[in-house]
Order: sequence, then C-alpha cells, then structure tokens
Amino acid sequence: MKITRWFVLHMFVAALGMEVAAAGGSPPRILLTSGLAGAVGSTVGPDGALYVTEGAVGQVTRVDPRTGAKTTFASGLPPSIVGFGGAIDVAFIGRTAYVLVTLVGPDVGGSNVVGIYRVNGPTSVTPIADIGAFALQHPPTTQFDVPTGLQFAFEPYLQGFLVTDGHHNRVLYVRLDGRISVFRQFGNIVPTGLSIAGVGVLIAEAGAVPHRPQDGKVVLLLPHFNGSIELASGAPLLVDVELGRGGRLYALSQGLFPAGAPPATPALPNTGSLVQAQWNGTFRTVAEELDVPTSVEFIEDNAYVVTLNGEIWKIKLDERH
Repeated sequence: MKITRWFVLHMFVAALGMEVAAAGGSPPRILLTSGLAGAVGSTVGPDGALYVTEGAVGQVTRVDPRTGAKTTFASGLPPSIVGFGGAIDVAFIGRTAYVLVTLVGPDVGGSNVVGIYRVNGPTSVTPIADIGAFALQHPPTTQFDVPTGLQFAFEPYLQGFLVTDGHHNRVLYVRLDGRISVFRQFGNIVPTGLSIAGVGVLIAEAGAVPHRPQDGKVVLLLPHFNGSIELASGAPLLVDVELGRGGRLYALSQGLFPAGAPPATPALPNTGSLVQAQWNGTFRTVAEELDVPTSVEFIEDNAYVVTLNGEIWKIKLDERH
C-alpha cells in the first residue's frame, strides 16, 4: 500500500485526537514578561510553570504563566561565547531538570562540555552526556564547520533523550547513562524543534540556507520506518513544533532569512509566525509579526512564544485556532 501524506496525517490525527481548526481572525496577545538574556528553549515543568533557558548568562528561569513573575531556577551553566548557544533548551524527567548546552567547546574557543547537564540544585549542575566528544568521534555525513555541532532542542524519549543537531543534520539518542547513538541522519534539511507524539517523533525542518518557505516542514518519524513522512510545509525557518489544545499540530516560523546572511543568522525582525498544519499539507497562520521567536509552549487555551530578544508573548487561542 502506498503511504500518502493524507493517509498518514489522517491516521496520526485519529490516534492522537488531533483537530484541524477552521480559519479565524488573529488571536489577542499580551507581553507576559521580558528581560530574558538569550532566550531560546522552553518547556512546561511538572508544576505547570514555564521554564526558559537564558544562554547568555547560563541559567534557566521559571516564569509564572499567569503573572509573568520570574525566578532563577538553575544557574552555573556554561554561558554562550559566540553570541548564540550556551544553555539552549530545558526538559524534565519526573521532577528532575536537564539542560542542553551547545557551542561552548574548544572548537569555538570554549572549555566546557557540549551536551546534556543534570540540574542538581539551584547552583549545581552536572554534565551527564558529552555530545561534543561523540561528534568529534562520529562526524556527520553532511558538510560541517563546527566539529561539535549545534544542538538545538531535546525531548525525553524512552530511557533518555532525543536531541536535534541543526548543523550536523541529525537526531541523536542520548541515554541517561551518557551513551549516545545516531537516531536518524538526514541530508541538509536543518532539523530544529522536535516533539514526541505517542510512538511518533515530530521534527521541524528549517531547510538549508536561505531557509525558503517551501523548505520549512514538519515531518513525522515512526519506529521501524527509516524515512520521514512530510505532514505540512510552507513556512520559512521553522524552529519548533508542538501539539497544542485539542491535539492540534502547530509549528513556529522564525521568519524571513536576511538575504546573503551566513548560516545561524536570526530571521528578520517581526517576520515570525505561529502556524497550524492543515489537511492539505499547508500551514495556516495563527499569529504573525512575531519578533524572532525561538520556541513555543501550550498551556490550556494559551500559546506562549519565547523570543530571542528575551520576551514571552501569551497568545489566547479559541475554538477557531
């Protein structure tokens, strides 16, 4: 039987109770908080609060999703040294937090472990997996400039984590005991955000520079299937993918890539958008004119968009979104 996008999306949606909403107007948004330093990754913690990485200062900050109040959750992580990187994403297994740290190794002028750190306490962290060392010993099949890679996002998976490396064009499987293996190697598609959906793995693809809209895709990886199944495409420089309210499939577009800019350059200001996958394999824009968004989380009827300039925007969704 030929596997078509429509068939996969239909079965995927049915299994997860996912909905595809009718078109509606732009939802209201409010600035929840600002002043975060180099904010990129985020997650919803076991207490229902938002946790956001601040790569510029090497910490994770807890943000109350109702009031926007900020408190330092963990510090002492390696800060960014090249203007991007450091603590780039955060995730929980149970009540234990882990932080993904990138671009801090000797190949970029640093001296810290590139990999996953466990948070032991407010000022204590321990590296549990050296992804940089693994990358040096097992280089990717695609071309690269940074030997230790540029890891972008991670999610708990089985007995460890899945980790995207947008520079090495692959997803790694990292066990809690530090063992690392290549989960999936891609061509030059620049995997960024990811989300676990039942037995499936959702991956956001930014596409190669210049990150054209047609190269911005969400794909589905399934066990025992070596390929990837495209679910939706058509938004430039995708950086995150999430299942929102009602199981709806959303992606976050950072926006238009500056003409002639080198890789890893942020999108142009105020060109980002939150988009939703449609049955026909396209995206519908839910919220636009976002300023260099980097990640999105969903709590009840709200989307929380983190931006590189240190803001979190709360977007109120309704039955149309």
